[in-house]
Amino acid sequence: MKVIDIISTLVVLLVIAASVTTVAAPKEDGGLTTDLIDQLRNSYKRDAKDQAIYNALTANDINALAVNRDKLIAHSTIFNKELKVGDITNQQGTGRCWMFAGMNMLRPTVVNKLSIGTFKLSTNYLFFWDKLEKANTFLEAMIALANRGIDDRELGIWLKDPCADGGWWSYVVELVDKYGVVPEEIMPETYASANSGNLNTILFRKLRQDASAIRTMFKAGKTVEQLRIEKERMMGEVYRIVALNFGEPPQKFSWRYVGKDSIPVPAKEYTPKQFYTDVIGLSLSDMVCIFDYPGKEYFKLYRLQGSRNFYDKTDLTFINLPIDSLKRYALTTILSDQPVYFACDVGQDQYGGNSKGIMAKGMYDYNSIYGLNCGLTKAERIAYLDSYPNHAMIFTGVDTANGKATKWKVENSWGTARGDSGWWTMYDDWFNEYVYIVIIDKKYLTKEVLSILDTKPTILPPWDPMWEYTKGMEK
Repeated sequence: MKVIDIISTLVVLLVIAASVTTVAAPKEDGGLTTDLIDQLRNSYKRDAKDQAIYNALTANDINALAVNRDKLIAHSTIFNKELKVGDITNQQGTGRCWMFAGMNMLRPTVVNKLSIGTFKLSTNYLFFWDKLEKANTFLEAMIALANRGIDDRELGIWLKDPCADGGWWSYVVELVDKYGVVPEEIMPETYASANSGNLNTILFRKLRQDASAIRTMFKAGKTVEQLRIEKERMMGEVYRIVALNFGEPPQKFSWRYVGKDSIPVPAKEYTPKQFYTDVIGLSLSDMVCIFDYPGKEYFKLYRLQGSRNFYDKTDLTFINLPIDSLKRYALTTILSDQPVYFACDVGQDQYGGNSKGIMAKGMYDYNSIYGLNCGLTKAERIAYLDSYPNHAMIFTGVDTANGKATKWKVENSWGTARGDSGWWTMYDDWFNEYVYIVIIDKKYLTKEVLSILDTKPTILPPWDPMWEYTKGMEK
């Protein structure tokens, strides 16, 4: 090597070393110094107004103080279009809102078709199969990623939540298509299915143990075929754990109901898939997932990598459209006597106390209390992890003026003790800000929008902010 080359190499190495030292070493500038603390103390002058706010905040919940009373007074529960649906459901201590919303969307068909007052589908039945499918998908991911380092970003996402409760509309479609449905009384809730936290802790640890075993086998030179044989044994253990907590799903069952004029209908035997076909019969494959994802290009098709619950199915795929399109399609659907499944950020400007259920922009006036504006745009809230769709519900009514929606009737799955006996009123300005997803039948979409389904989807990585929906569901 020439002397000049050696010198050049040394210079490069010295520059790299210097940059590493500069990044890693603590800096005097930028710290919370004594001078800065004194400056902050001096800038805070508690006047009479601040003293009153201080007295109130230190003795009360901030939301109780920040509720916008003008919004409460203006609130109305009158809708000029309401659908006939069943009783309010309760997901209890689980993150199954997506499943309850899916079942609630199907129930009106049964209520109207059979002329019965109310009807509920078993969420425990689908929960069993969802846990099993997610566990299998997780173990297959561990096989596929066995050659990655333990600090790999994608591997870490899988290990964080091996088979969490959360899910998408597509999960409903896949579960119903493969396993069918059963009435609630055929496979009712158990304590564990209604309160999944402790079971999830056990399942997560068991699956992480399995992940470690798979990676150890891979390092020892085992083939994919050998790893899958071991996976099948592991799935047997998962099945046993879930069956002990939820009970085993029925393969056949007998069901009858009290029909029109209170006359009992003779019992009939069904398989779960036959029950769906005969009693419900909706084609879920005709439903399209529409997002409002500002920050991503509109009128494009996207696919969220790693978002499926079935290993052998397709990841969630959606069309990204402006919010006005979501509202227009939702309105058309409700006016056609069909409920609408949607997902939103339920943690924002939502009031469920005093027998009221209100979702209205500015429901909590924090700015008046603190004297500052903490607002972000919808796109900024997503990009900076301040907001994402964390709860699914259904629209069952709408109030319109001059052909446009002013507010929406929402059926929730939190039981009757919260909101207006389990119902919420969503004002249209809240829809703009916090609704992210609606599920719409193909027949209501324009040809231009439908043609987007034939394009190649843009793949979004597993660390995309929207991926949090399946992991961090509310309870």
